[in-house]
Amino acid sequence: MHADDHWILHPRGRLFARCWQREGDAAGAPIVLLHDSLGCVELWRDFPARLCAATGRRVIAYDRLGFGRSDTRAGAMPLDFIADEACSFFPTVLEQLGIARFVVFGHSVGGGMAVHCAAASGERCEALITESAQAFVEDRTVQGLLAAREQIKAPEQLERLARYHGDKARWVLDAWLETWLSAGFADWSLTDVLPAVKCPLLAIHGADDEYGSARHPELIGRLAGGTARIELMLETGHVPHRERAEAVLATASRWLNEADR
Repeated sequence: MHADDHWILHPRGRLFARCWQREGDAAGAPIVLLHDSLGCVELWRDFPARLCAATGRRVIAYDRLGFGRSDTRAGAMPLDFIADEACSFFPTVLEQLGIARFVVFGHSVGGGMAVHCAAASGERCEALITESAQAFVEDRTVQGLLAAREQIKAPEQLERLARYHGDKARWVLDAWLETWLSAGFADWSLTDVLPAVKCPLLAIHGADDEYGSARHPELIGRLAGGTARIELMLETGHVPHRERAEAVLATASRWLNEADR
């Protein structure tokens, strides 16, 4: 297996991307990963390589604008940033990496973005996997964010973020907490976009997710316009691909094989 780094050129700034591929021909459409609110390519750790090995597919992860090694994003995060990722940035990544058909896999807020990407891409999107995706802002989401805001006040927490985001760390933190806790974002949901998702959908969720109850995958599965499967993992929190990596890899690879048939 080898990994290649790429720079995606966008009018609003460069995006950093990394692609993993096994030696020989890839099996099936590539999987594009969309990271969470504090994430980046590096914070996926070894999961992309393991996903590539488990599925035989090429795997691509990129840093959204303002995150990781990508360029700085000017100003506050707009309230429509989840839908905007699907229409403003994701198509550019596909185009410059030469991706025609794909599977999209999003973690946390990246799951919401993945829903929008699947809905906007039509038949080009062969399958959608959401992991710990929020479908709306529930009380449990808000309480989890408030608890995180207290924990993050410790200086070492911001220093840890700076290891991955550099001098953008404070912006990354504010883009997460200030956006999700703002009054203007309280009514956000995926309700209107989910019926436009026609491809097979797998919703993975931890039963003990501190940012969202099982109501989220249930709503995603119920409103999706195509076939949907919900995988609720017991004794699992917000990051199943780290807490239960083997189970996530096995579930995703088996489900993708079934979806191909």
